[in-house]
Amino acid sequence: MDRGAPRRPFGPAPKRIITAYGFWIFLLSDFILFSGFYAAYAVLAHATAGGPTAHQLFDLKILAIETACLLLSSFACGMASIAASVRSMRWTQVGYLVTGVLGLGFLGLEISEFAKMVAMGAGPQRSAFLSSFFALVGLHGLHVAIGLVWLATMMAMTWAKGFRADIMRRGLCFALFWHALDIIWVGIFTNVYLWEPAHERTRD
Repeated sequence: MDRGAPRRPFGPAPKRIITAYGFWIFLLSDFILFSGFYAAYAVLAHATAGGPTAHQLFDLKILAIETACLLLSSFACGMASIAASVRSMRWTQVGYLVTGVLGLGFLGLEISEFAKMVAMGAGPQRSAFLSSFFALVGLHGLHVAIGLVWLATMMAMTWAKGFRADIMRRGLCFALFWHALDIIWVGIFTNVYLWEPAHERTRD
């Protein structure tokens, strides 16, 4: 045995590692959930039953603003995580606040889009295409809403209790969750809002 070799540490892994590992398992299960909803949409995307199609419904200018809001909110969330790592209360709260405002902007635009579609008779009951669309995009919107509630809780806990180890672990989990929503939205935006309408215009 080489006495000069460093000894490997034994015992349980740090709580931060265990928490992150467990939360990654949850996120992977959530990705599987979204995969099922997206598979349903991919199958039913052309089942319009004579109703409006994707390129007749979607306003890409509004969707571009939605996407920018979510991408920038993810950047702000990352800045908040960096500020928390150096124990800066002011900039952690500012980062979280900007994340929340942009997230609310995204959610507000999405709800407005849904309301306009329903008002023009393009609700989820109109066709299988619209049912799958509302289910997929609505599921993502529900996750954003849950994330915003979680964010408000994180801001309150950090302000009241400071940068305790358990608060930092919860902040890590929130950041992972929010960035995952960003990744999922990029997939939805690319395939639902860009590729399908472009494919329909090409066929027409």
